[in-house]
Amino acid sequence: MSPEEKQTREELAACYRLAALHKFTDLIYTHITARVPGEDGHFLINPYGWRWEEITASSLVKIDIDGNKVDGSPHRVNPAGFTIHSAVHMHRHDAAWIMHTHTRAGVAVSCMEEGLLPLNQISLQFHNRIAYHDFEGIALDLEERERIVADFGDHPVLVLRNHGLIATGGSAAEMFNNMFYLERACEIQVAATSSGQTLRLVDDEIASHVHAQYAQMNEEDGDLQLEWEAHLRSIDGLGSDYRA
Repeated sequence: MSPEEKQTREELAACYRLAALHKFTDLIYTHITARVPGEDGHFLINPYGWRWEEITASSLVKIDIDGNKVDGSPHRVNPAGFTIHSAVHMHRHDAAWIMHTHTRAGVAVSCMEEGLLPLNQISLQFHNRIAYHDFEGIALDLEERERIVADFGDHPVLVLRNHGLIATGGSAAEMFNNMFYLERACEIQVAATSSGQTLRLVDDEIASHVHAQYAQMNEEDGDLQLEWEAHLRSIDGLGSDYRA
């Protein structure tokens, strides 16, 4: 295995452990996938049936674009679960990392006609950066992949209406950052809309300004990498067996 694949495996296993820590899991369902560096059309995915708390670097399974195993792993995979991921991986070179979740808050917002609202500075990270795809049933139909890609466009995150959330990134840090804050924004929206109080939305001009501020912090100040290192410390404190 190349050093680049080893690093990708360790970071992907870390993403699974972090997602479990923050309760982004749906038992054995949904996936986080990563493109294998230097291997066109190959990806890493979790072994089907494993809890995310159990994922290690060596347990991850290498698959092709159709979800077929290519590494002789003894573990099962869920090819149907890779339908959504394969669609984005095939058409988005920037989406080397993809996370799909069915969290309570994420699914709740996916059921709201207005989608994610400009309610606070966390949600404004996704101002004009979030896409929506209408529900077509359980994602088993390969023909749906083209429609997912068309709706996704070049946005970093997607709300699958009546279903859940997807976040992408060019790195583990970028993908996890996108999902972490998208989930937080959804949690806040569910809390705010449940209060029964009149909601104050942020106007478009201020929303655009805040989005630009976030972009500057990530690009110039290196906040994204600092956050990722902090995330890794949070699971290293629980043990580093995910690297095995």
